[in-house]
Amino acid sequence: MEIVQIVGLGLVATILSLVIKEQKPMFAFLLAVASGVLIFAFLIHKISDVIRVLEHLAVQADLNMVFLETILKIIGIAYIAEFGAQMTRDAGQGAIASKIELAGKVLILVMAVPIIQIIIETVIGLLPA
Repeated sequence: MEIVQIVGLGLVATILSLVIKEQKPMFAFLLAVASGVLIFAFLIHKISDVIRVLEHLAVQADLNMVFLETILKIIGIAYIAEFGAQMTRDAGQGAIASKIELAGKVLILVMAVPIIQIIIETVIGLLPA
């Protein structure tokens, strides 16, 4: 039923934003940002539960925790960049939103390089000489 609360908050914020937007567009934007942050804060507990389960599974599978940490950081970058880009786009700044998305993609690529390197080295090691 948590989704009902999230959707309810979103709908209330949307209606208030539409009403306020005519008189005070800046307050409407701040309301949109605040509601987005509240929804994200509401989900933090769920995200931490998922991270704990993934860490537990990684320990059971005897995986190198560096890989899991890197993948979780990549996922975090993707979510944060998407959130920032959406908020910026809501403010009517599509060009800045595109730059945020580009920055997120570049940071993801930078974080993924060590994993890609290990995968390539493993594949090369499996090939006959």
